[in-house]
Amino acid sequence: MKTIDHWIGGKPVEGTSGAYGPVFNPATGARTKRVAFASVEEVDEAVAAATAAFSTWSATSLAKRTAVLFKYRELLDAHRDEIAALITAEHGKVHSDALGEVARGMEIVELACGVPQLLKGELSTQVSTRVDVSAIRQPVGVVAGITPFNFPAMVPM
Repeated sequence: MKTIDHWIGGKPVEGTSGAYGPVFNPATGARTKRVAFASVEEVDEAVAAATAAFSTWSATSLAKRTAVLFKYRELLDAHRDEIAALITAEHGKVHSDALGEVARGMEIVELACGVPQLLKGELSTQVSTRVDVSAIRQPVGVVAGITPFNFPAMVPM
């Protein structure tokens, strides 16, 4: 039976905890795969890899970050049918609904492609006598998301 392992530091990593959860095809109820549960050490490794990537990513120019996001969007577009098929197989959505989810996720990625505009910050002058207020946007670090099962692609995008 195929095992879904972890993705840490840009590469697949086999789970070592020995604990697994079943993955069922919701249309048939058949068990099709298993997913490796992470050990504490694997979670620590993932956080360390994300932290290391953050320092490089946050020092990367907005132009280069934007280019990466546009490439990501191109890859999503090129593989939308495959992604929708995975959503159908693992979450039970009909293919047309899964395609719609991928399309909505791509809209979110397109919004992120506008990051140079979003990161400009703000300046308000004379909010009070001789008082100006400014805001700058800076990356703050690594985050983790627990996303809903019913939108497995869109929400993470």
